[in-house]
Amino acid sequence: MPERVRTELPGLANRFETFVFDLDGVVYRGQRVLPHAVEVLNLLQEAGRQVFFLTNNSGATRQQYAEKLRAMGVDAQPEQFITSAWATALYLQRALNPGAKLFVVGEPGLKQELRTAGFEIVERVEPEIPAAVVVGIDRAFSYARLAQAQYAILSGARFIATNADATYPAEDRLLPGAGAMVAAIATATGQKPRIIGKPNPQILQPYIERGLIQPERTLLVGDRLDTDIALANLLHIPCALVLTGVATRDEVASAPMEQLPQWVLNDLSDLFGDAVRHLLLHAH
Repeated sequence: MPERVRTELPGLANRFETFVFDLDGVVYRGQRVLPHAVEVLNLLQEAGRQVFFLTNNSGATRQQYAEKLRAMGVDAQPEQFITSAWATALYLQRALNPGAKLFVVGEPGLKQELRTAGFEIVERVEPEIPAAVVVGIDRAFSYARLAQAQYAILSGARFIATNADATYPAEDRLLPGAGAMVAAIATATGQKPRIIGKPNPQILQPYIERGLIQPERTLLVGDRLDTDIALANLLHIPCALVLTGVATRDEVASAPMEQLPQWVLNDLSDLFGDAVRHLLLHAH
Protein backbone atom coordinates (compact mmCIF):
# COMPACT_ATOMS: atom_id res chain seq x y z
CA MET A 1 0.00 0.00 0.00
CA PRO A 2 1.56 3.38 -1.00
CA GLU A 3 2.41 5.85 1.75
CA ARG A 4 -0.51 8.19 2.35
CA VAL A 5 0.15 11.93 2.43
CA ARG A 6 -2.15 13.38 5.08
CA THR A 7 -3.81 16.72 4.40
CA GLU A 8 -6.04 18.77 6.68
CA LEU A 9 -9.80 18.31 6.48
CA PRO A 10 -12.60 20.43 7.93
CA GLY A 11 -14.94 19.23 10.65
CA LEU A 12 -15.17 15.86 12.37
CA ALA A 13 -13.26 14.10 9.56
CA ASN A 14 -9.99 15.75 10.58
CA ARG A 15 -9.94 14.01 13.97
CA PHE A 16 -9.43 10.52 12.52
CA GLU A 17 -6.86 8.63 10.45
CA THR A 18 -9.06 5.66 9.57
CA PHE A 19 -12.75 5.38 8.67
CA VAL A 20 -14.89 2.23 8.67
CA PHE A 21 -18.17 2.59 6.77
CA ASP A 22 -21.12 0.24 6.64
CA LEU A 23 -22.52 -0.11 3.09
CA ASP A 24 -26.31 -0.68 2.99
CA GLY A 25 -27.98 2.49 4.23
CA VAL A 26 -24.69 4.41 4.53
CA VAL A 27 -23.11 4.44 1.06
CA TYR A 28 -26.11 3.24 -0.95
CA ARG A 29 -29.61 1.81 -0.77
CA GLY A 30 -29.91 -0.99 -3.30
CA GLN A 31 -28.49 0.46 -6.53
CA ARG A 32 -29.07 4.09 -5.46
CA VAL A 33 -26.06 6.00 -4.16
CA LEU A 34 -26.86 8.04 -1.05
CA PRO A 35 -26.32 11.82 -0.97
CA HIS A 36 -22.66 12.94 -1.09
CA ALA A 37 -21.36 9.42 -0.38
CA VAL A 38 -19.13 9.23 -3.47
CA GLU A 39 -17.64 12.69 -2.95
CA VAL A 40 -17.01 12.13 0.76
CA LEU A 41 -15.36 8.72 0.32
CA ASN A 42 -13.10 9.96 -2.47
CA LEU A 43 -12.19 13.16 -0.57
CA LEU A 44 -11.18 11.13 2.50
CA GLN A 45 -8.93 8.88 0.45
CA GLU A 46 -7.44 11.80 -1.50
CA ALA A 47 -6.65 13.44 1.87
CA GLY A 48 -4.61 10.40 2.89
CA ARG A 49 -7.14 8.77 5.19
CA GLN A 50 -7.52 4.99 5.33
CA VAL A 51 -11.02 3.82 4.38
CA PHE A 52 -12.57 0.41 5.01
CA PHE A 53 -16.05 -0.93 4.40
CA LEU A 54 -17.72 -3.26 6.91
CA THR A 55 -20.93 -5.05 5.94
CA ASN A 56 -23.07 -7.79 7.42
CA ASN A 57 -24.60 -8.41 3.98
CA SER A 58 -23.17 -11.77 2.86
CA GLY A 59 -24.70 -11.68 -0.61
CA ALA A 60 -21.55 -10.69 -2.54
CA THR A 61 -17.79 -11.31 -2.51
CA ARG A 62 -15.28 -8.63 -1.57
CA GLN A 63 -14.37 -8.36 -5.25
CA GLN A 64 -18.02 -7.82 -6.20
CA TYR A 65 -18.45 -5.11 -3.57
CA ALA A 66 -15.35 -3.33 -4.86
CA GLU A 67 -16.72 -3.51 -8.42
CA LYS A 68 -20.09 -2.11 -7.26
CA LEU A 69 -18.47 0.89 -5.57
CA ARG A 70 -16.15 1.53 -8.52
CA ALA A 71 -19.19 1.54 -10.82
CA MET A 72 -20.71 4.19 -8.52
CA GLY A 73 -17.55 6.30 -8.78
CA VAL A 74 -15.72 5.36 -5.57
CA ASP A 75 -12.04 4.35 -5.71
CA ALA A 76 -12.23 0.96 -3.94
CA GLN A 77 -10.17 -2.25 -3.79
CA PRO A 78 -11.28 -5.71 -2.51
CA GLU A 79 -8.91 -5.62 0.49
CA GLN A 80 -10.80 -2.58 1.85
CA PHE A 81 -13.93 -4.71 2.39
CA ILE A 82 -14.69 -6.64 5.57
CA THR A 83 -17.79 -8.74 5.00
CA SER A 84 -19.67 -11.22 7.18
CA ALA A 85 -19.17 -13.84 4.42
CA TRP A 86 -15.38 -13.37 4.45
CA ALA A 87 -15.30 -13.33 8.28
CA THR A 88 -17.39 -16.51 8.39
CA ALA A 89 -14.96 -18.25 6.03
CA LEU A 90 -12.04 -17.17 8.27
CA TYR A 91 -13.81 -18.47 11.38
CA LEU A 92 -14.62 -21.83 9.77
CA GLN A 93 -11.00 -22.28 8.62
CA ARG A 94 -10.05 -22.29 12.31
CA ALA A 95 -13.07 -24.30 13.49
CA LEU A 96 -13.31 -27.11 10.88
CA ASN A 97 -11.07 -29.49 9.01
CA PRO A 98 -9.73 -28.35 5.62
CA GLY A 99 -12.15 -29.17 2.80
CA ALA A 100 -15.07 -29.79 5.18
CA LYS A 101 -18.52 -30.02 3.62
CA LEU A 102 -20.96 -27.15 4.19
CA PHE A 103 -24.67 -26.76 3.49
CA VAL A 104 -25.27 -23.09 2.68
CA VAL A 105 -28.50 -21.16 2.94
CA GLY A 106 -27.22 -18.13 1.10
CA GLU A 107 -26.36 -16.50 -2.19
CA PRO A 108 -23.53 -17.07 -4.70
CA GLY A 109 -21.25 -14.49 -3.06
CA LEU A 110 -21.25 -16.35 0.26
CA LYS A 111 -20.71 -19.70 -1.44
CA GLN A 112 -17.79 -18.27 -3.45
CA GLU A 113 -16.08 -16.91 -0.31
CA LEU A 114 -16.44 -20.33 1.37
CA ARG A 115 -15.12 -22.19 -1.70
CA THR A 116 -12.16 -19.80 -1.88
CA ALA A 117 -11.43 -20.71 1.75
CA GLY A 118 -11.21 -24.38 0.73
CA PHE A 119 -14.63 -25.71 1.71
CA GLU A 120 -16.91 -27.99 -0.31
CA ILE A 121 -20.48 -26.73 -0.76
CA VAL A 122 -23.11 -29.49 -0.84
CA GLU A 123 -26.66 -29.11 -2.12
CA ARG A 124 -28.03 -32.11 -0.18
CA VAL A 125 -27.54 -33.05 3.46
CA GLU A 126 -28.18 -36.77 2.93
CA PRO A 127 -26.72 -39.34 3.16
CA GLU A 128 -23.64 -37.53 4.54
CA ILE A 129 -24.34 -34.84 7.14
CA PRO A 130 -22.23 -31.70 6.46
CA ALA A 131 -19.90 -30.29 9.10
CA ALA A 132 -21.92 -27.06 9.30
CA VAL A 133 -24.98 -25.24 8.03
CA VAL A 134 -24.02 -21.68 7.10
CA VAL A 135 -26.86 -19.14 6.83
CA GLY A 136 -26.83 -15.71 5.19
CA ILE A 137 -29.18 -13.57 3.15
CA ASP A 138 -30.98 -15.83 0.67
CA ARG A 139 -33.57 -14.23 -1.59
CA ALA A 140 -34.49 -17.69 -2.93
CA PHE A 141 -35.09 -19.17 0.54
CA SER A 142 -37.61 -22.02 0.47
CA TYR A 143 -39.34 -24.56 2.69
CA ALA A 144 -37.20 -27.28 1.10
CA ARG A 145 -33.98 -25.48 2.10
CA LEU A 146 -35.37 -24.91 5.59
CA ALA A 147 -36.15 -28.62 5.95
CA GLN A 148 -32.64 -29.62 4.79
CA ALA A 149 -30.98 -27.15 7.17
CA GLN A 150 -33.17 -28.41 10.02
CA TYR A 151 -32.30 -32.06 9.33
CA ALA A 152 -28.56 -31.36 9.17
CA ILE A 153 -28.47 -29.35 12.40
CA LEU A 154 -30.60 -31.85 14.29
CA SER A 155 -28.20 -34.54 13.03
CA GLY A 156 -25.18 -32.76 14.50
CA ALA A 157 -24.07 -30.11 11.97
CA ARG A 158 -22.91 -26.81 13.44
CA PHE A 159 -25.31 -23.87 13.01
CA ILE A 160 -23.41 -20.79 11.78
CA ALA A 161 -25.02 -17.45 10.87
CA THR A 162 -23.15 -14.80 8.90
CA ASN A 163 -25.35 -12.23 10.67
CA ALA A 164 -28.77 -11.83 12.26
CA ASP A 165 -29.91 -8.51 10.73
CA ALA A 166 -33.71 -8.59 10.63
CA THR A 167 -33.86 -6.12 7.73
CA TYR A 168 -31.74 -4.23 5.24
CA PRO A 169 -32.56 -0.97 3.46
CA ALA A 170 -33.41 -1.14 -0.26
CA GLU A 171 -34.08 1.90 -2.45
CA ASP A 172 -37.38 2.97 -0.91
CA ARG A 173 -38.25 0.36 1.73
CA LEU A 174 -36.87 -2.16 4.21
CA LEU A 175 -36.57 -5.77 3.07
CA PRO A 176 -36.12 -8.95 5.15
CA GLY A 177 -32.49 -9.59 6.06
CA ALA A 178 -30.52 -12.73 6.84
CA GLY A 179 -31.96 -12.69 10.34
CA ALA A 180 -35.32 -13.77 8.93
CA MET A 181 -33.79 -16.97 7.51
CA VAL A 182 -31.72 -17.51 10.66
CA ALA A 183 -34.84 -17.14 12.84
CA ALA A 184 -36.77 -19.68 10.75
CA ILE A 185 -33.99 -22.27 11.12
CA ALA A 186 -33.56 -21.50 14.83
CA THR A 187 -37.30 -22.01 15.33
CA ALA A 188 -37.29 -25.28 13.36
CA THR A 189 -34.31 -26.69 15.27
CA GLY A 190 -34.71 -25.15 18.72
CA GLN A 191 -31.03 -24.18 18.52
CA LYS A 192 -29.24 -20.82 18.51
CA PRO A 193 -26.57 -20.16 15.88
CA ARG A 194 -23.03 -18.89 16.27
CA ILE A 195 -23.30 -15.37 14.77
CA ILE A 196 -20.11 -14.12 13.07
CA GLY A 197 -21.07 -10.64 11.83
CA LYS A 198 -21.67 -7.36 13.65
CA PRO A 199 -21.97 -6.80 16.59
CA ASN A 200 -19.57 -9.73 17.20
CA PRO A 201 -16.14 -8.04 17.64
CA GLN A 202 -14.57 -11.04 15.89
CA ILE A 203 -15.40 -9.51 12.50
CA LEU A 204 -12.86 -6.67 13.02
CA GLN A 205 -10.25 -8.52 15.07
CA PRO A 206 -8.05 -9.60 12.11
CA TYR A 207 -7.66 -5.95 11.05
CA ILE A 208 -7.06 -4.73 14.61
CA GLU A 209 -4.50 -7.48 15.30
CA ARG A 210 -2.59 -6.58 12.13
CA GLY A 211 -2.57 -2.89 13.12
CA LEU A 212 -4.60 -1.87 10.09
CA ILE A 213 -7.31 -0.48 12.36
CA GLN A 214 -6.27 1.33 15.55
CA PRO A 215 -9.50 1.83 17.54
CA GLU A 216 -8.63 5.21 19.10
CA ARG A 217 -7.71 6.70 15.68
CA THR A 218 -10.72 5.26 13.83
CA LEU A 219 -14.29 6.44 13.25
CA LEU A 220 -16.92 3.79 12.52
CA VAL A 221 -19.96 5.08 10.60
CA GLY A 222 -23.13 2.98 10.40
CA ASP A 223 -26.92 3.16 10.17
CA ARG A 224 -27.92 0.49 12.73
CA LEU A 225 -27.75 0.92 16.48
CA ASP A 226 -27.87 -2.81 17.32
CA THR A 227 -25.02 -3.83 15.00
CA ASP A 228 -22.78 -0.93 13.86
CA ILE A 229 -22.92 1.25 16.96
CA ALA A 230 -23.02 -1.70 19.39
CA LEU A 231 -19.89 -3.15 17.73
CA ALA A 232 -18.03 0.16 17.87
CA ASN A 233 -18.83 0.59 21.56
CA LEU A 234 -17.72 -2.98 22.36
CA LEU A 235 -14.34 -2.26 20.74
CA HIS A 236 -14.10 1.31 22.11
CA ILE A 237 -14.07 2.74 18.59
CA PRO A 238 -15.56 6.26 18.23
CA CYS A 239 -18.75 6.03 16.17
CA ALA A 240 -21.30 8.04 14.23
CA LEU A 241 -24.82 7.06 13.22
CA VAL A 242 -25.98 8.28 9.81
CA LEU A 243 -29.73 8.70 9.32
CA THR A 244 -29.86 7.54 5.67
CA GLY A 245 -30.55 3.89 6.53
CA VAL A 246 -32.43 1.97 9.22
CA ALA A 247 -32.21 3.90 12.51
CA THR A 248 -34.09 7.14 13.23
CA ARG A 249 -33.32 10.07 15.51
CA ASP A 250 -36.19 8.99 17.80
CA GLU A 251 -34.59 5.55 18.20
CA VAL A 252 -31.32 7.20 19.24
CA ALA A 253 -33.18 9.09 21.97
CA SER A 254 -34.43 5.83 23.50
CA ALA A 255 -31.40 3.61 22.79
CA PRO A 256 -29.61 1.77 25.62
CA MET A 257 -26.18 3.11 26.59
CA GLU A 258 -24.29 0.39 24.70
CA GLN A 259 -26.01 1.44 21.46
CA LEU A 260 -25.48 5.20 21.73
CA PRO A 261 -23.34 6.87 19.04
CA GLN A 262 -21.08 9.84 19.81
CA TRP A 263 -22.36 11.70 16.75
CA VAL A 264 -25.51 11.63 14.60
CA LEU A 265 -25.15 12.63 10.92
CA ASN A 266 -27.94 13.51 8.50
CA ASP A 267 -25.74 12.22 5.66
CA LEU A 268 -22.03 11.63 5.12
CA SER A 269 -21.31 15.27 4.22
CA ASP A 270 -21.82 16.10 7.93
CA LEU A 271 -18.36 14.58 8.48
CA PHE A 272 -16.98 17.77 6.93
CA GLY A 273 -19.27 20.27 8.66
CA ASP A 274 -21.76 22.82 7.36
CA ALA A 275 -19.42 24.78 5.09
CA VAL A 276 -18.47 21.71 3.08
CA ARG A 277 -22.09 20.54 2.95
CA HIS A 278 -22.86 23.82 1.19
CA LEU A 279 -19.99 23.27 -1.27
CA LEU A 280 -21.04 19.67 -1.97
CA LEU A 281 -24.66 20.66 -2.51
CA HIS A 282 -23.58 23.15 -5.18
CA ALA A 283 -20.83 21.06 -6.74
CA HIS A 284 -23.04 19.57 -9.46
